[in-house]
Amino acid sequence: MKTFSILSSWLLASGFWQIASAQNTTTPDKQNMQVTTQDAFYPKGEQALYAYIMYNTKYSQDAIKNYVTGSVELSFDVMPDSSIKNVKVISDVGYGVGDAVKVMVEQLKFAPAIQMGMRVKMNLIMDFPVKAH
Repeated sequence: MKTFSILSSWLLASGFWQIASAQNTTTPDKQNMQVTTQDAFYPKGEQALYAYIMYNTKYSQDAIKNYVTGSVELSFDVMPDSSIKNVKVISDVGYGVGDAVKVMVEQLKFAPAIQMGMRVKMNLIMDFPVKAH
C-alpha cells in the first residue's frame, strides 16, 4: 500500500507538469477556418502509461537483486501514423533497465501531434519511473 501511495503521488505530480506543458488549441484562421494544434500524447493518459511501463518492464536479474529504483529518461519520435521511432536512452539507472524500458516504449502507440489540422512527427522527452523488485 505504501508503494502504491508513493507511486500515485509521483504520478500525480508529474501528470500536473505534463498537463501544464501540453498544448491543444484551436484558433480562427484568416480564411474563416478552424486551425487545431495538439501535442502528441498517450491516449490512456500519462498515469496509465507510467504504471504500464513500471509493472510490465522485464527487469534483469541483477536489477531485481539490487532493488533498482529511479527513472529512465527517453527521447523518441511520435510519427504521424502513431508509431514510435528513434527511441534513445538519455539517462539510465543501470543494470539494463534503460534498454528494457526502451523496448516497452517502442511497442506503444501514441496519438500524433497535429499542426494546422495535419498529423505531424513530434519528438517527446519523458521520464519513466522504474522499480525492479
